[in-house]
Amino acid sequence: MAKEDEKKETGEWKEFFWNPRTHELLGRTASSWGLILLFYLVFYTFLAGMFCLTMYVMLLTLDDYQPTWQDRLATPGMMIRPKGDQLEIVYNVQKTESWDTYVQALDNFLAPYNDSQQVMKNDACIPDQYFIQEDSGEVRNNPKRSCQFNRTMLEECSGLSDHTYGYQDKKPCVLIKLNRVIGMLPGEKGKSPYVTCRARKEDSDNIGPIAYFPPNGSFNLMYYPYYGKRAQVNYSQPLVAVKFMNLTLNTDVNVECTINSNSNITQFKISERDKFAGRVIFKLRINTM
Repeated sequence: MAKEDEKKETGEWKEFFWNPRTHELLGRTASSWGLILLFYLVFYTFLAGMFCLTMYVMLLTLDDYQPTWQDRLATPGMMIRPKGDQLEIVYNVQKTESWDTYVQALDNFLAPYNDSQQVMKNDACIPDQYFIQEDSGEVRNNPKRSCQFNRTMLEECSGLSDHTYGYQDKKPCVLIKLNRVIGMLPGEKGKSPYVTCRARKEDSDNIGPIAYFPPNGSFNLMYYPYYGKRAQVNYSQPLVAVKFMNLTLNTDVNVECTINSNSNITQFKISERDKFAGRVIFKLRINTM
């Protein structure tokens, strides 16, 4: 009895998969399967078409040279070079290998700023005023020119007169740059934004005097506005070099550098919620033993 039930059940499954009497496959005839396949073919073709149309319309609204929508950043971010691990620059003067990585990083970073490279690619601009290059209606003025930022402007921190950037002499140089923001005008005529650095409260007695290059630690207005990577291919981001002349040795010194403005039009706001907006905080430590 059990064998007959098993044979009957097996026959029902075989008949469900293919019924030779009604010519049905999995319970459907060939015409039924054809209609279902046609429906899903049309349905998914329609969905794919809608997706492609939506993407096409969206791409029409995008500009190849600058974002269509852009947040109004009141204060750009800041970063240092070399940045080390977790924004810490720690080395031992007596161990060359401990500071040579910082020197190599600065060499690589400053290579595009060599005077010979800048003369070939960029223009000698008029300082203390914006280098504005407007488009003529719908005719784009691209590629846009850029102003020279020569490595020699960093003087003692250029790596030319002192190939160790002061690290061997316990007077390390740190480069500071502002993040690029398309269209940003950070000051007004003759009043460029500038950098100031100080020790955090607990380390105020350990930082010693500081030298800035270029003088006054300013980002000259001639490097602004920035028009974007595609429109301004050879743009050289301005830098400020900070040289620490007499750090207390064998001691952690937490340094905070901020961007400042002496303009009535542009005021940079420093927020405690964002440690990179308009400032950068890093640790310096020079060991001698």
